[in-house]
Amino acid sequence: MPDPNAPNGSTPPDRSTPSITRCQAVTFDLDGLLFNTESIYVKVGDTILQRRGKRFTRELIDQMMGLPTPLALQRMIDFHGLDATVEELQAEGDALFPELLDRYLAPMPGAPELLESIERAGIPRGIATSSRRHIVDLIMERTGWRDRFAFILTAEDVSRGKPEPEIYLESARRLEVEPARMMVLEDSTQGAQAAVAAGCYTVAVPGPHSRHQQFPPVQLVAESLEDPQIRLLLGL
Repeated sequence: MPDPNAPNGSTPPDRSTPSITRCQAVTFDLDGLLFNTESIYVKVGDTILQRRGKRFTRELIDQMMGLPTPLALQRMIDFHGLDATVEELQAEGDALFPELLDRYLAPMPGAPELLESIERAGIPRGIATSSRRHIVDLIMERTGWRDRFAFILTAEDVSRGKPEPEIYLESARRLEVEPARMMVLEDSTQGAQAAVAAGCYTVAVPGPHSRHQQFPPVQLVAESLEDPQIRLLLGL
């Protein structure tokens, strides 16, 4: 029956929590999901563009978010018509990133607590990120979180990065579960598209940088990693 309080009398989506046995493993995105590195990337990108008399606009940020670095930087070049190569911008960003990481790196709200609960429950877990291995190493060196995951897949570990499903299909294979029984936690449209395309149980967790984005038909849009529905789905 249509809900009279829903827009145009339409039936709202089913928000009921499915069986907690549905999700038997978890794969996390990294940037903007576990750590606030999306905001650090924005600082890097804005510095690179200011040096060229340009600005890192919200439209451009949305186009780049969640993509592997070469594709993201090519979007930047095309958007502003820059006289630069992907390799030049990548080297420039790599020189800026470590200092900003030392100053600003922090876990996203609820990330430490959720990870601790998942560890106590013995739920298999991994990371699948569009970042390069070099960047992931810098983050893990500063946080000491590397050994808390069965694996960390990067853009360099797959032939086709997000929004293609390959990285999440490989995650499910490594965790030895069907994709539909693997929860994927993602903060960006591009990442959520990859997880949905892989057939995963996809939970979008928009942050301040992505709360305005539109997401594909995910199973849940959570307020943050502190959302109790995530814990219910995992039986925590």
